[in-house]
Amino acid sequence: MTKRIGFLSFGHWSDSPYSRVRSAADAHLQTIELAVAAEELGADGAYVRVHHFARQLASPFPLLAAIGARTSRIEIGTAVIDMRYENPYYMAEDAGAADVIAGGRLQLGISRGSPEQVIDGYRHFGHIPAEGEDDGTMARRTAQEFLGLLDGVGFAEPNPRPMFPNPPGLLRVEPHSAGLRERIWWGAATNATAEWAASLGMNMMTSTLKFDESGQPLHIQQTEQINAFHAAWRAAGHDREPRTSVSRSIFPLTDDRDRAYFGRSQDTDQIGYIDETTRAVFGRTYAAEPDVLVGQLAADTAIAAADTLLLTIPNQLGVDYNAHVIENVLRHVAPELGWR
Repeated sequence: MTKRIGFLSFGHWSDSPYSRVRSAADAHLQTIELAVAAEELGADGAYVRVHHFARQLASPFPLLAAIGARTSRIEIGTAVIDMRYENPYYMAEDAGAADVIAGGRLQLGISRGSPEQVIDGYRHFGHIPAEGEDDGTMARRTAQEFLGLLDGVGFAEPNPRPMFPNPPGLLRVEPHSAGLRERIWWGAATNATAEWAASLGMNMMTSTLKFDESGQPLHIQQTEQINAFHAAWRAAGHDREPRTSVSRSIFPLTDDRDRAYFGRSQDTDQIGYIDETTRAVFGRTYAAEPDVLVGQLAADTAIAAADTLLLTIPNQLGVDYNAHVIENVLRHVAPELGWR
C-alpha cells in the first residue's frame, strides 16, 4: 500500500551548546528550509506541532503560509492545534489565507490538546469553559464552530453603509478557500473521539501516544481506533473517502551519526500517566539497520492501516541531519515496504 510520508516537527529551540536550533528565529526558519528540502527529496508533507507557553512552535499560520510560498507540491499542515486556545473566526480567516497562498495544500490537524506548560493556559487567551463544560468539551465546541465557518455560508448582517461595496446577502469570513473543510483532521487519543471525528466528516490523526484502553501494544490499539473511525464514517454516510495518519519515530541506522544518536533507543512501548488519572501508552522508537527496520515496521499494523505516515523528527539536530533521516526512510525503507 503506497503511503503519503511527511515529517512532523515540534520546533524546539534551546540555547544549549548541543542544539542546532538556538532561537525562535532558528526554529521557524529551519522548519521552512526543511520543508523545502523534504519536497526536493520526494516527501509528501511538512507538519508542525503547536504548543503554547513553550520554546516550541506556537503560531502556525504565518509559518504554514511561508512554507506554502516556498514549496509547490507537498502538503503542509499541523498535528495538532489545541482548540482550547482558538477563536474560530480568526482561525478560519488565517487558515483560509494560508490555504490560498499554498494553492489548496493545507491539511489542518486540530484537537483538544495535550497537557500544558501552565495551569489552564487557555484562560489567558480569553477562553473559559461555559457552565457545565470542561476544557475538552469547550475544545470540541470550538472545533464545530470552526468547521461551520469553513462551509463558507454567509451569516453576518451587512452594514447598509459599508466602507466598500458588499456582495448580496449575508457575509462570511474571508478569504474562503473551497475544499479546506474536507482537509481538517482531528487528533484522537481515544476510540470514542475518533468516532466523533468521523461523524463530523473530519479525517483522523493518531499520534505516538494514545490513552490506554485495552493494555495492548500501541499499534494494535491504534489499528482498532482506525477501524472504529472507518466504521463510524460509513455509518455517517459521507460521500468521500476519509484519510488517517499515524506518527512514528523512525531512524534507519546508516552511518556513525545515526548510531551515535539513536543506536541505543528504547525499542518497546512505554506506559505512563499524562495527568493524575489518564494512563497512556507511548510508542517505541524504531531505530535499526534498514533491513531490520523493514521487518519491524512490517509488523506495525497501525502503519499498515493508515494512508499517511508522519515521521517525528529531532529538529534540534538541524536541517541537514533531519533531511538525511527523511531521505533514508524514503530510499531504504519505504520501497521495501511497498510505500513507494
